[in-house]
Amino acid sequence: MRLPFLAVPLLATLSFTPLLAQSTPATTRLVVAPTGNEARYRVREQFAGVDFPNDAVGRTAAVSGSIVLAADGSVVPDQSLITIDLRPLTSDKERRDGYVQRRLLETEQYPTATLKVTALRGVPSPLPTSGTLALTLQGDLTVHGTTRPTTWEISATATPEGYTGTAVTRFTFETFELTKPRVAILLSIDDDIALEYDFTLRRQ
Repeated sequence: MRLPFLAVPLLATLSFTPLLAQSTPATTRLVVAPTGNEARYRVREQFAGVDFPNDAVGRTAAVSGSIVLAADGSVVPDQSLITIDLRPLTSDKERRDGYVQRRLLETEQYPTATLKVTALRGVPSPLPTSGTLALTLQGDLTVHGTTRPTTWEISATATPEGYTGTAVTRFTFETFELTKPRVAILLSIDDDIALEYDFTLRRQ
């Protein structure tokens, strides 16, 4: 039986459609692992009666979220959000922690900081499962109710399970409309703040 002329290209299209669907790569979701994550602030300060400056470092392991990458390694922004719970943030001094929680970050009103990831530069395609990577991440960081674009430098190690590494960005108190601490025992504090994130992300 001879097929009508128009039926031939139609059948050809239908026969190839499943193959095209199967060959379309899915997105990759990198989820913050239950352990192995720590977010830190780091700022240089000088106390009265102390000869040398000191780095104030506050830490929290309460980090959650995920980053979703398309097949070409580009970020899917509306599915890529990292959330840092600031309420467990602690340093080596309780007095500093109280000031940071109650007066600087006002964590009762603003309990979290969020990073909406918008771009990730330097990602190979396909995504590697071994080796080291130097990446640049761009994202909208929200702290104390204020959102600003930020750039993070990342050093990462790839494994079959996911990625581990450190991301760092820098900004000033003024960037997020934060009031610089002024207390009697504190002689000076730098304008610049480093925000560091040691991450463990698992593939899904």
